[in-house]
Amino acid sequence: MSFDRLIKRIIETKNPTVVGLDPKLDYVPEFIVKKHFEKSGQTLKAAADALFEFNKSIIDEVYDIVPAIKPQAAYYEMYGHFGVETLEKTISYAKQKGMFVMTDGKRNDIGATMQAYAAAHLGTVKVGDNDIAPFDADALTVNGYLGTDGIAPLLEICRSKDKGIFVLCKTSNKSSGELQDKLIDGTPVYAVMGDMCENWGSDNIGSYGYSDVGAVVGATYPEQLTELRERLPHTMFLVPGYGAQGGGGKGVSGAFDKDGLGAVVNSSRGIMCAYKNEENCAEEDFAKAARREAVRMRDDITSYTGLK
Repeated sequence: MSFDRLIKRIIETKNPTVVGLDPKLDYVPEFIVKKHFEKSGQTLKAAADALFEFNKSIIDEVYDIVPAIKPQAAYYEMYGHFGVETLEKTISYAKQKGMFVMTDGKRNDIGATMQAYAAAHLGTVKVGDNDIAPFDADALTVNGYLGTDGIAPLLEICRSKDKGIFVLCKTSNKSSGELQDKLIDGTPVYAVMGDMCENWGSDNIGSYGYSDVGAVVGATYPEQLTELRERLPHTMFLVPGYGAQGGGGKGVSGAFDKDGLGAVVNSSRGIMCAYKNEENCAEEDFAKAARREAVRMRDDITSYTGLK
């Protein structure tokens, strides 16, 4: 089962974190950008090639200590078809290194359209006599607010292709409470969505006690993290908002179970741009700075969660 593989990697690396590879050209060291501009001009192709070199270098430095990456699709789509190709190559490269890959796409639709999203990101597409995996990520973030019609096509792919999904539940942004904190018969909307995640995954529980339907619960709301961990015992959490958005190790500790499992915490800019935040760090050392920040983050979180 997909999240069994993720949890196994978390245990092996003793690290319940994921590196968010959400690159913009502004994040990439100037020497890499300059090299690709000289080769291909100031073009979308040059930008996408620079992003891939940046991503590869970070993956090479962290794959042995971090279990997973989370590329956000929008940061690749903004560079057109060259960027989408870089997303595909980044996923493939990370998987070759043994990393678990979750695509942050927040896809949301019903029927045949959701089946197409599921096939693109998690499944296969029939081309003549061949079944081809377009992106082949291990998991995908999705928006569940269209209800079961939008989730059922994903569940079929999860079970047949050994994949997982993370459903938006209590997101880390400031305005999330405008909808997610509203009450339905006395229960917050985010908790209702969490209950739906538990139900959607109830018939496919893995060996660690978690289903293939996870939930996105932000680090910026530690009380809700703790509340939902108790409420959703079989739901794996993806926890954004650590680092640049203000979340820390103590705040995210409520996302974990008694064994220090059950959640994976994301940091994007904090790791990608670590070289910008370190004193006297040469830009050529950007990947090593990313590794140092990944180690610091791991130690911060595990000091509260007890994962050993």
